[in-house]
Amino acid sequence: MTSQDVSDAPTVAPRVLADRVARGDDVAIVDLRNRDEVDEWRIDGPNVTVEQVPYSRFVQAQVTGDVADLVADVPEPLVVVCAAGEASAEVANALAEAGVDAVHLEAGMEGWARLITSVETETSAGTIVQYDRPSSGCLSYLLVSGDEAVVVDPLRAFTDRYARDASDRNADIAYAIDTHVHADHVSGVRDVARGTDAQPVLPEGARERGLTYGARPLAAGETLAFGDAAVRAVGLPGHTSEMTGLEFGDAVLVGDSVFVDGVARPDLEAQFDDDPEARALDLAERLHRTITEQLCSLPPTTRLFPGHRSPDAPRADDGTFSTTVADVHDTLDAVGRDRAAFVDAVLSESPPPKNYRRIVDVNLGRESIDDETAFELELGPNNCAVN
Repeated sequence: MTSQDVSDAPTVAPRVLADRVARGDDVAIVDLRNRDEVDEWRIDGPNVTVEQVPYSRFVQAQVTGDVADLVADVPEPLVVVCAAGEASAEVANALAEAGVDAVHLEAGMEGWARLITSVETETSAGTIVQYDRPSSGCLSYLLVSGDEAVVVDPLRAFTDRYARDASDRNADIAYAIDTHVHADHVSGVRDVARGTDAQPVLPEGARERGLTYGARPLAAGETLAFGDAAVRAVGLPGHTSEMTGLEFGDAVLVGDSVFVDGVARPDLEAQFDDDPEARALDLAERLHRTITEQLCSLPPTTRLFPGHRSPDAPRADDGTFSTTVADVHDTLDAVGRDRAAFVDAVLSESPPPKNYRRIVDVNLGRESIDDETAFELELGPNNCAVN
């Protein structure tokens, strides 16, 4: 397009757009990236529509004066999106000059990926702060009791945020815990520990998967005291062999076992096995036992806080992405309560998280990478659920 000044292009900040999506507003996106990029990863939500229009078409239309025609079927106001916010600023400017109510997403999809939001809720043991990364649906947690806190499933890209939020609540971080070896994002456990006095903690089974760095092993049934409360480890194998939930008062952080509207996939760890099909089958059967024999045996009103959420996942009344044991019964009926039906459903083919093999190696300590490489590795959807 032309070399016009785009510094005054109409803009929307990622946080403002995320608020609109979270409220369920109608949001119309015009995405300038290539079709394969949009198909793989896009801004999504219950009332979000995405129209892919290549940037090159706007370049051509700028010459002919037909810019507005390219979005004639897109409801206004619309949000123009690109990879980093430069092309979208040009297009939003051109559309605005043509009389179209259009803004561009500040910093593009890169800015979207650098956003994390939070919401707070109370349990019988203390406060849960739930963090949501809208670009991937990854959920992480800060548990606060008295003058101490615990971080659960922290993302490396946001380690400063957890420490700052704990400090704002006059709490020191005692432990940084991963519920399992993540395959969709780079863990921030070691970074949180380095930046605070927190002790890094991973499930005991992580050592069997090849963990190379020093972390306190956490076995099912163990408790970690902090502040005026404690978390109790609950073995929830299935998504991975070492998956461990954390009971915190009348709530349970369930990692990647069940979600608001689905269950975990059991095949990712299996891809590292000599016989991946047999290993995936074994993990699928273990996931079925975890859900039917452990989670479904808890009181129906028990609140469950997952490690991920889908773009269309509804929020609970307290604003969190959480579910209850009663809702898990409904999910199980939809997926298949019978073991054979359940296993068949969760082993249906779906694409794995992008770069998952390398991310697992990083999270086990087999490979060291810088912050920018870590950020780039985890761009895209998490793909850890069967919805």
